[in-house]
Amino acid sequence: MRRSLIWGLIVLLGASLYSVVLRGESASPEKVEAVITYAPQVPPPITRKTPAHVVVHLEAIEQVGDLSQGVQYEFWTFNGHVPGPFIRVRVGDEIEVHLKNNEKNKNTHTIDFHAVNGPGGGMAHLMTDPGKENVMTFKALNPGFYVYHCAANPVPVHISNGLYGVILVEPENGLAPVDKEFYVMQSEFYTEAEIGTQGLQAQSSVKGMKEAPEYVVFNGKVGSLMESGALQAKVGDKVRIFFGNIGPNKISSFHVIGEIFDNVYREGSVSEPDHNIQTTTVPSGSASIVEFMLQEPGDYLLVDHAIFRLMRGAAGVLHVEGPENPAIFRKGN
Repeated sequence: MRRSLIWGLIVLLGASLYSVVLRGESASPEKVEAVITYAPQVPPPITRKTPAHVVVHLEAIEQVGDLSQGVQYEFWTFNGHVPGPFIRVRVGDEIEVHLKNNEKNKNTHTIDFHAVNGPGGGMAHLMTDPGKENVMTFKALNPGFYVYHCAANPVPVHISNGLYGVILVEPENGLAPVDKEFYVMQSEFYTEAEIGTQGLQAQSSVKGMKEAPEYVVFNGKVGSLMESGALQAKVGDKVRIFFGNIGPNKISSFHVIGEIFDNVYREGSVSEPDHNIQTTTVPSGSASIVEFMLQEPGDYLLVDHAIFRLMRGAAGVLHVEGPENPAIFRKGN
């Protein structure tokens, strides 16, 4: 009888393990280091077919940098960049976030991930004083494209000084392949002095409360996507732009002059897109994905079509190389 009981347990254990294998489950998912990039670069698509335990390292660093030509600003950054890293994971992943607050900083920092299902988006777990480090783990339950940002008090100051980025939670089967992917993020800066005033500029909470920015920019500074920083593509490319708008106040009316968006995934969704969209509104604290084909060479201007913001820095260029297509676009008859 004892031998029968032992064999019965072995059979049950074997059946359980076989069921786990069939379902692709694992008691301890593979531990991997997140591949992160900085704007306008996007991490490569995820090729694995099962969830993993993904480790993300972020560091809050307060540093002076260029806001415009001849204009400096004390940015509060993640990993020394504004916007912060693009993080790419898969639905079902466990995300282990390490936040280090540089020892030279003067302020406490944290992160609110819009991809988190839990109070404060993780801000309480990641509240970190200068010279310290904290860790939080969350499960990526909802596929989508989300922003993250600092949520230490006063929250508007921490956001408007540069502490934000994006995280893409891919669906199980990933996104459809495209030729080029770009990361563009819009933000506002509120300086004491008027736009264009030279030298190091201080942040103005008064202008922030009045929602009167001096600068509205793509990827952290005026001209980041102009001249040598222009996005590069070719005729025939299918382009995907991951577009975030951190605000902290204004809605963006994102538009590419000379293009129509074939697909727009609004406000983080990666399910059913809208089609043939000329301009898409992206609320403050949200992100959308736009896709379009390139039929004609030339320079395509990226703008916030609240068009006076063009004069405050909200402009970029997508430079397209390749043969002309007179059947689509030409001068004259």
